[in-house]
Amino acid sequence: MSTAAAPVRQLDPHAVGELRQAAEKILAEFGTSATSPQLLERVAQTADSFSDGLRHHCRPVDAADGLFVLRGLDVDDEAIGRTPSGWATAGDSGAVYDITLLLLATVMGNPIAWQGQQDGRFVHNIVPSPGHETAQTGASSTVLLSPHTEDAFHPGRAHLLMLGCMRNHDNIATTAAGIRMTRLADEDIDILTRPVLPILPDDAYDGAQGYAEQAPPAVPTLFATEEGMTLRFDPAYTPVEEADDAYQAAYRRLEAELARVSVAVSLSPGEVLVVDNDLVVHGRVPFQARYDGTDRWLKRASVRVPGRRTRPLAEADEHGYGQAALEAHAG
Repeated sequence: MSTAAAPVRQLDPHAVGELRQAAEKILAEFGTSATSPQLLERVAQTADSFSDGLRHHCRPVDAADGLFVLRGLDVDDEAIGRTPSGWATAGDSGAVYDITLLLLATVMGNPIAWQGQQDGRFVHNIVPSPGHETAQTGASSTVLLSPHTEDAFHPGRAHLLMLGCMRNHDNIATTAAGIRMTRLADEDIDILTRPVLPILPDDAYDGAQGYAEQAPPAVPTLFATEEGMTLRFDPAYTPVEEADDAYQAAYRRLEAELARVSVAVSLSPGEVLVVDNDLVVHGRVPFQARYDGTDRWLKRASVRVPGRRTRPLAEADEHGYGQAALEAHAG
């Protein structure tokens, strides 16, 4: 794994001021960051009026490795309070940053939420939680969070994933690996573009597990587009052992290639990592949580980009394990 720096887009003071003023105004108007149709409408109206300079910082991912870091937001470590002990107790912690991230997401596309995840909020709190140390979810800590496509199980998954850093005293790295940085044999690509295995939902989605008994759809791991290869990948929730030997070998070679090109991005407060969820898998290195209010704390937003053609048309027929995506339409 490389510690090479990710491409950086530095927000200028005017853009930072625009975002901060807009977020504070919306928070004052609604008194909460808990999203409602009215709040989302105000966010869309506000985002639509942003300057061209701010919009330029939010242009599509244009680096070969499929990611960038947006830098320059201000986060006051004392003012944000203690790191929440879990998403369910976070409430409006860091509310102005929820709205800031939602504004940025709205400039980039249409933010989405899930009815069955974190009470349908459009911005999630990613913090280590007692009892979840070894889970393959964002609430874990002591295990490697395996590189994966965000919400890989669902055909309506995000095109972009945004991770905004609130606190990271221990410099805990997010890992990222782009499929277009790998070197795969044509034979492996041919095997992995066939729909052989399903990707199952993780434990963070209420009610999704019941659908696993209803013939979960087999999906391709790789998909060739006019612009290049994309992927749909989540080894922790893919029953690879059920495939034949040739498929398993190709899948493991893909895992090894993604590990070879993986980079470690240690975010600082105020930085936002943006990854193309069709090109890049992300994870996190293990760490020891203290649960004393000073642990790593990220904010997460998911974005769909209208009109993108980076996925097989057959995905439209999947049941999505009963999970309904809520979409905020950008202005």
